[in-house]
Amino acid sequence: MHRSVRLPMLASLALVALGGIAQAQQQPPQAPNTTFFVTSSGPGKGAELGGIEGADAHCQKLAATIGAGGKTWHAYLSSNTNLAAPDKTVNARDRIGKGPWQNVKGDVIATSVDDLHNDTSNKINTNTGLTERGQKIPGVGYILNAHDMMTGSQPDGRAFPGNMNMTCNNYTSSTFGKVEVGHVDRTGLADTAQAHSWNSSHQSRDCSQEGLISTGGNALFYCFAVQ
Repeated sequence: MHRSVRLPMLASLALVALGGIAQAQQQPPQAPNTTFFVTSSGPGKGAELGGIEGADAHCQKLAATIGAGGKTWHAYLSSNTNLAAPDKTVNARDRIGKGPWQNVKGDVIATSVDDLHNDTSNKINTNTGLTERGQKIPGVGYILNAHDMMTGSQPDGRAFPGNMNMTCNNYTSSTFGKVEVGHVDRTGLADTAQAHSWNSSHQSRDCSQEGLISTGGNALFYCFAVQ
């Protein structure tokens, strides 16, 4: 009689244990020393991120899931040049701190702002441009190519001239303009510096989620911890 009671209890305990293991496996890895990652997902509205402030908040939210939320996180995004108030123009390179930066695995991707914007020395590529969960972004050669990272930036990390809407109205619209993107896998359709650029390879078709996907993206962007 004791055995017949004990078996159901053991079975129940086993199910609870398995459930706990499955839940633990679904949790993001804890990597509090992370200072750089690619967003694993966007807010779901294409390039409409709620402005640069909304993008920063998204970086902060994702960082918190891996125990790195104690740092201040900024999205690597430039605004359109403000011709009426040039001092209010936002350059991506000026808002990410001084470095160095490392991914969730501890790989250093750049030691300084200048190093980050030196194509021969920065280490962003398929194996290091990881999400906050440590996942690789599918790029050229995958069935689904999502290597486009929204930056709105020129190769030097600065904003485009004000007559060029390369930021989807400063990341507030999914219907107006286009956005400049870079290739996190440093690979494109041609063997050129532009195709290999991590931050300024080409412009999107438009600002919608579908438009970003159609040109090789998924509304993802880079996040940096401000040192």
